[in-house]
Amino acid sequence: MTSVEEDAVHVLAIAGSLRKGSVNRALVRVAIQVAPPDVVVEDFGSLEGIPLYNEDMERDPPERVRLLKQKVAAAGALLIATPEYNYSVPGVLKNAMDWASRPSGDNSFEDKPVGIMSAGGGMGGVRAQLHLRQICVYLNMHPVNKPQVAVAMAKSKLDSSGEFTDPAIRDGVKQLLVSLDAWTRRLKP
Repeated sequence: MTSVEEDAVHVLAIAGSLRKGSVNRALVRVAIQVAPPDVVVEDFGSLEGIPLYNEDMERDPPERVRLLKQKVAAAGALLIATPEYNYSVPGVLKNAMDWASRPSGDNSFEDKPVGIMSAGGGMGGVRAQLHLRQICVYLNMHPVNKPQVAVAMAKSKLDSSGEFTDPAIRDGVKQLLVSLDAWTRRLKP
């Protein structure tokens, strides 16, 4: 491991969608591609396989939940790409966050810096971002305030292979990662 990799901020990216052609998963791919040299972005992959949260199982969670909790806890920072469903975050994302923050006293999100981005329809997911920020407050996470990355009319901005190639979108994601890097180093020197 080089000294740059040792000093890098390790960011776990989570997309709050199960769709194979998800525009938010495409944003995560952009983040991996445009990450600054001192930032390493790891895609958690699909949230598929995480069952509905059940308090009866929180002390002995399913393996996929254990993996999520482990990766969240080990990350230096998080990057969450959220769709907007009915003016809020999708249930699959909220469910995963419920699992990873439980049981009481074992919150994997505790004190984590987090970048938030979204892609969607007419407003690009800004209302979901606001709700996600509320969740972050309760979980004692520290969201980056700016820049805000919200890709409106996102499906129309994908190329034929399902990727965002628009320089403005790619630069917005890169600038979010630059801010997340600085924020993480400021909070945890």
